[in-house]
Amino acid sequence: MWYMGSLLRNRFVRFLFSGGLNTLFTYALYLLLIMVLPYQVSYAIAYAVGIALAFILNRTYVFESHRGTLSLLLFPLVYVAQYVLGAGMMWGLVDGLHLSPLLAPLLVVVMTIPVTFVLSRFVFLKKK
Repeated sequence: MWYMGSLLRNRFVRFLFSGGLNTLFTYALYLLLIMVLPYQVSYAIAYAVGIALAFILNRTYVFESHRGTLSLLLFPLVYVAQYVLGAGMMWGLVDGLHLSPLLAPLLVVVMTIPVTFVLSRFVFLKKK
């Protein structure tokens, strides 16, 4: 159990953990929305909800720090960049590779994690 405590002191591990929770929540939302909306619209709505949840988790749990109003203003830009990258990947996976639109968002999340972490770290941590 002591190992888990020391592991959770690592920001990247906390980022993965909180991102996993966020992903489960937003994926469930996506699955509900896709029953009544096209996959790209469902993806956009779930994505927007995920941004708000990610801001709260990153500020309070992952980085335990922020740069004031600057963090609030910059954080959505991280996810605009991730969204553009992710939407392109969704298109490539679903329309190009004919992967199920139910599975594609999970792969997109995994493939964009490193970019999102680096950009989020910049947004929340002050330079020393």
